[in-house]
Amino acid sequence: MRFFTSLDAIAVSYLLLSWMVLGYIIESPPKSRVSTSVIMADYRRKWMVQMITRQPRIFDAAVLDTLRQGTAFFGSACLIAIGGGLAAISNTERLRGVAQDLTIDVPEIIWEMKILLALILITSAFLKFIWANRLFGYCGVVMASVPNEIDAAETLPRAKKAGELNIAAARAFNRGLRGIYFALGALGWFLGPIGLLITTTMTVFILVRREFASASREVLLQDET
Repeated sequence: MRFFTSLDAIAVSYLLLSWMVLGYIIESPPKSRVSTSVIMADYRRKWMVQMITRQPRIFDAAVLDTLRQGTAFFGSACLIAIGGGLAAISNTERLRGVAQDLTIDVPEIIWEMKILLALILITSAFLKFIWANRLFGYCGVVMASVPNEIDAAETLPRAKKAGELNIAAARAFNRGLRGIYFALGALGWFLGPIGLLITTTMTVFILVRREFASASREVLLQDET
């Protein structure tokens, strides 16, 4: 730790706190300004209710399959990034060469710690994507168990269960995406603690705008009457 300054500690703490606090605000926003994620959760519940009367339910299965493919894609991308990061940490000669090319005379441990910070965030994202994939699988099974008889006693309750599972899967998926955003922001540490503070602030700004001030959010809130 002697190679890092108090400003480094502040910048890393700012990144991690922003990651956790912003996630909480997005998932539990004030009622006066709901996030896009919360709005979409309501649409997911409505989707499962509409599925009851849709015959056949091929469209619903296709949409769910698309969602699972998204989790699998991002999970695979995270795994590749993790492998690349570990390879960079284990190859100290290459790190030394990069530092020399950039005319930066710093110990290799500093480069390794900066890569490790991004890897921690990417690993968290990977685990979230894996869990989202599994939850979408659970949702698919419950959807398949919804009776075709609309008036059956278990039809609506089971469809609502599928909706909540779908929401839980989407929540895990969104957490994974935020992990990737902040992992990219963590790369600003290579420019120093000031660089990390700037990239973290940019990441927070982008996420806040997309969740609370995007054009897509306005479309979702438009009156349908």
